[in-house]
Amino acid sequence: MKLRLLAVVVLLSVAGCSAEQPSSPAPTTYELPPRQVRPDETALKLPPAKNGDTEFALLGLAAGLPSITGSHTEFPAKGQFVRLRLVVTNTGTSSVLFDTGRQLLVDDQGVAHPPEQQAMVIKRQPRQFDLGHGVRVEFDLYWDIPRDRKPAALRAFGGPTITDMKNATGTDIKL
Repeated sequence: MKLRLLAVVVLLSVAGCSAEQPSSPAPTTYELPPRQVRPDETALKLPPAKNGDTEFALLGLAAGLPSITGSHTEFPAKGQFVRLRLVVTNTGTSSVLFDTGRQLLVDDQGVAHPPEQQAMVIKRQPRQFDLGHGVRVEFDLYWDIPRDRKPAALRAFGGPTITDMKNATGTDIKL
């Protein structure tokens, strides 16, 4: 009898010790702190879009800027500067050579404008960079478009991939 009682006590003790403790699930997203929108900028709340292995998240837009200022100079626009804040993320398995000079701003008349390279240099924004697997980069793009035009879309080019070495077709993301 004592042996049976001892066995029951041991079994209940082991069962009590091995019961799973409730745990909180691991977060499924990174918690990034919110940041203040710049005074001349409008926050964009658009879903991310992809071109090849590159995902584009557009964060903020500023249009109608008459000039930009760098650390050593002020640079006037021929028309108006448009600035777009964005994040690019490589969702593929290989690196992507990302070229900011290929990103086109399409205006409300359907004209595609390349980035204004002098503005990009003055604002110290990247020209090209290796976007590694899972890497996320945030930066600004600048264009100089006619004063009477409005920005309508970003024609985004993610860069060559294993299945599309030329990356000739961009993805239009409406603003």
